[in-house]
Amino acid sequence: MKKVFFALFLLSLSLPAAAVEPVGLSVSERYSYAMGVRLGQLLKQQGIEQLDSKAFAAAIDDVLLGRALRLDADQMVSAIREQQQAFSQQRDQRAQLNEEAGREFLARNAKESGVVVLPSGLQYRVLEAGKGAQPAEGGKVRVHYHGTLLDGTVFDSSTDRGEPVEFSLVSVIPGFRESISRMRVGDHWQVFIPSELAYGLDGAGTKIGPNETLIFEIELLEVIE
Repeated sequence: MKKVFFALFLLSLSLPAAAVEPVGLSVSERYSYAMGVRLGQLLKQQGIEQLDSKAFAAAIDDVLLGRALRLDADQMVSAIREQQQAFSQQRDQRAQLNEEAGREFLARNAKESGVVVLPSGLQYRVLEAGKGAQPAEGGKVRVHYHGTLLDGTVFDSSTDRGEPVEFSLVSVIPGFRESISRMRVGDHWQVFIPSELAYGLDGAGTKIGPNETLIFEIELLEVIE
């Protein structure tokens, strides 16, 4: 069981999101794998993207089997502190690179045909002009949107899901709110949002890193109230 657990744990780190048939796996093996997936998802949500999987699995085995631990409490605290410092440094470097890339992109993009630059730093291009109602400040709207990073990575898309979204303008990031508040029903815009008008240094989830500049295509479908 232990060898199978190790194999499944390592396999869980590289499997694609699509499920595979658990051919030949016992209930215990499938349970172990499911627990590994859940723990891996939890770690990923916390921003941990890489671990030494052999050492990680060995630690779990040592605890479950009641074996002597290979590090004492002080050594574990020290190891966690050192790795957290390394993660923090990596995040700071990533934030700086993202900020520089965003600034350079927006400077180039501001010179592109049809791009409007607002005092806030928000940029947009009208892809299709509408003639309908304009949202009130703090109003509720129904929209389609498609959000990407500068490298084209899609982080969220109601368009891909085929399901428009309804929300109040007070509940969204400043750049999204500012752009939609200027739109009319029927408008289809491409919007370029500086990081300070998006998620800033904190980023969002596992896809939007610190200081990311975001690109949206937004269609205003309806002003609800």
